Amino acid sequence: MAAFSMPKQPSKVAPTTQTKPKKWHIRDDPITWKNWYKHVDWIHAVLLISLPLIALYGLLTTEIQRNTAIWTYKVSRPFEIFLIFACSGAVEGSIRWWCNGHRAHHRWTDTDADPYNANRGLIYSHIGWMFLKQNPNRVGRADISDLSADPWIMFQRRKYWLFALFMGFVFPTMVAGFCWGDWWGGFFFSAVLRLVFVHHATFCVNSLAHYLGDTPFDDRRTPRDHFITAILSLGEGYHNFHHEFPMDYRNAVKFYQYDPTKWLIKLLSYFGVTHHLKKFPENEIHKSIIVMKQKKLDREKAKLNWGVPLDKLPIYTFEQFVENAKENNWICIEGIIHDVSEFIDEHPGGKSLIAASIGKDMTTSFNGGVYDHSNAARNLMTSLRVGIIAGGGEVESRKTK
Repeated sequence: MAAFSMPKQPSKVAPTTQTKPKKWHIRDDPITWKNWYKHVDWIHAVLLISLPLIALYGLLTTEIQRNTAIWTYKVSRPFEIFLIFACSGAVEGSIRWWCNGHRAHHRWTDTDADPYNANRGLIYSHIGWMFLKQNPNRVGRADISDLSADPWIMFQRRKYWLFALFMGFVFPTMVAGFCWGDWWGGFFFSAVLRLVFVHHATFCVNSLAHYLGDTPFDDRRTPRDHFITAILSLGEGYHNFHHEFPMDYRNAVKFYQYDPTKWLIKLLSYFGVTHHLKKFPENEIHKSIIVMKQKKLDREKAKLNWGVPLDKLPIYTFEQFVENAKENNWICIEGIIHDVSEFIDEHPGGKSLIAASIGKDMTTSFNGGVYDHSNAARNLMTSLRVGIIAGGGEVESRKTK
């Protein structure tokens, strides 16, 4: 069975054209007190409301046994078949349905076509989208032809509720019941409470991972990286990287970042269970990092006073500079006129030295002829500039004859 990875998607163009005329859907109408129940996806609503209530009842009425508390799935079949059964146990829809939504989310991120659109609010992106029916006239589409061509995935789709019922409820209950006699604990904790945790851990990827954290690879969209989200979502918290490089098998690019799925896939590759692990070129990943660091530096730089921009300064001939220099305490450095009136008494090299520089081109002296000035001095000079000399300095051909 092919890995459930994302194929290369075309550029994001809003799905405005339809091959068939749109049919009216209840989600085309606003929600009112009279029609609200028609907007609700009752299958999801009943499941998502009843499971926490059942789990709470189990916590209040049933003792948690140690063996039941640590009961998890183990690989006991060929890995591909195991994945089908394991993901069915999460009771989050068929593989084909889940991947369609996930790919659409990547293709139409933060738009109205995004099924989990974070711009519609934290609650909506976390669980609200599950309670409301999806409008087929608005939700984005994604290419899942590779999944539709896989017989195992299509078999799981056709028999999904049998898979979900058995792997989500029956199997974990049977293991706890047959192995150590904890039937009710197996049902309440290994099945129901586990599902509540898994569901909301998954939902955090759609909600919290779009609100909490930073954007080290791209800040044009809402996905973010944060270790807290990684802990809550079992390693899916480095969402900015995932959205920027969705074809990469890793969710977190650094080896020490919490991403147990990455570690498992890598470990299994040593035994040939997984293979052809896709990684985005490191050079391109670092390009994204550098671009984002530069954007942050540019934002910090914009907060500082760098003086009047060069293209806003008036232009003088060298003769005009000399003529006005003594009256205005001007000096020239690298073709730029600086007013040092308020700096003469503060000059670390002494007042007399800078006073003797008035009306002169001090470029050579400033750059090592007298003293090779520091970056601090150069930055200070940007706040003192008042003009530009045509030609960059004294030019013979520009002199008045």
